[in-house]
Amino acid sequence: MSRVTATGISMLAAVLAAGCSASSTGIACDRSCLADIADRYLAAIAARDPREAPLSEEAAFVENLEPLAPGEGIWASAAGSLPEYRIYVPDPAVGTVGIIAVMDRETPEGVAPALLAIRLQTENAEITEAEHLVADVPAEADPAHLQAPRPALSAVIPERERLPREELAAIAASYYDALESSDGDLAPLAEDCERLENGMITAGPGLPPAPFDSVDVDGRPPPPVARDCAGQMSSRRFAYIDSIDNRRIFAVDPVQGLAMGLSHFRQSMSRGPQPMIAADGSVVMWEEQRDPYDLPAAHVFRIAGGEIHEVEAIGIFVPYGSPTGWE
Repeated sequence: MSRVTATGISMLAAVLAAGCSASSTGIACDRSCLADIADRYLAAIAARDPREAPLSEEAAFVENLEPLAPGEGIWASAAGSLPEYRIYVPDPAVGTVGIIAVMDRETPEGVAPALLAIRLQTENAEITEAEHLVADVPAEADPAHLQAPRPALSAVIPERERLPREELAAIAASYYDALESSDGDLAPLAEDCERLENGMITAGPGLPPAPFDSVDVDGRPPPPVARDCAGQMSSRRFAYIDSIDNRRIFAVDPVQGLAMGLSHFRQSMSRGPQPMIAADGSVVMWEEQRDPYDLPAAHVFRIAGGEIHEVEAIGIFVPYGSPTGWE
């Protein structure tokens, strides 16, 4: 296993397994059952009818950090079409299913696609908790990336090559450690790792070094930095992140090698100048100039051979210090 020790992964896997053991008892919904629940849930949203979803009578619902009632939020603006772009991460061990989809919704300007990340917690084949992140599609996004998921995200891992659920969860969790610490060696990021964020390729093999849309305190643009997943993290491109809170790897599917997590990035933009490593190896002191903000985010990780090969992410911008919606 490259760039991260097997011992470290095993220790974290044991912690995650211990945390999941209590909730795994008495759950009978298998992978196909959870996929059916996901299908019915998306169809109910498209129809704007919560009665068509297998919601429990006391189901809790949070969208973009705000507690709502089923029927509000994207339920009230969906444009009636079922999403063709969808990724499911079913996890029978804990009764959860994660979803990333592209769904049309009505806006003041007309019908437009929205990016949708969903966590569904189930009990006895009923949804007890639903959590959404809904993001506009950025103007910079390539429409081709929103037609269908990358093929690997729906591929099946040969049975003899599947990793245990707990190991997949630990590998996925290490991504947040690497990002928060600006150290790509803390996660097993494959050489062909590619990350899509809100429909845009933001890291991947073969991408040329590039600056990013920001300036420092003197109004200067930054130098180009590496664009591969590990190199970009280790460049300290993201050193302005204070912390990544409320991390949850909530759904893991060894059959497809997928794990899905939710998290809450905090950025006070008060850390001051930080060293950043340019693509040519030079080090510059850099202080990114933005207003403080939080970034609640969802990530799906595709893991094969013990390494992260694909990352699919959705994030939304909210005021700094925002609550999670589940307090």
